[in-house]
Amino acid sequence: MVVGAFPIAKLAMLGVRQISRPLANSIKANARRSQFFKTYICQPPAQAYHWFEMKMKMRMMGFKGAQVQRLNEDTAAELGSELLGEAIVFLIGGACILAEYMRQSSNSAKKEEELQCTLRGLEQQVAHLALTVEELDARIRENNRLVLSLPAGSLDPREKTH
Repeated sequence: MVVGAFPIAKLAMLGVRQISRPLANSIKANARRSQFFKTYICQPPAQAYHWFEMKMKMRMMGFKGAQVQRLNEDTAAELGSELLGEAIVFLIGGACILAEYMRQSSNSAKKEEELQCTLRGLEQQVAHLALTVEELDARIRENNRLVLSLPAGSLDPREKTH
């Protein structure tokens, strides 16, 4: 069992979150200052989020036909910049997870390739050994045939050929 794997992963994600937080805060600050950013980047998602949230709350409470009022510009810009900051933190965390997945996938592919290479080598060795066994079997059969074809008296080891 890996003792410290989970806390290390948790610590790494906390580190990523802490590193991405200042980036998100600076983007939020710039979003609050820039009129273009406020109007076209922050407010539309904030209004959509507010509309969706209020519709869901109204449905849960039983109000089906009620209209949702739009947020004022400052509140929408604030909510939009908060949503943008959280989206940035989420995207950075997701990118880290994706990078780790790709790294693990690459390592798994390398291990699989090594295993396949080893398996191919073993298969070649088995094929070579099978050929060697067949060759030795053929030699034994040939030797047995030669021994059986010799005359009966020529096999006596006590005979002297001098």
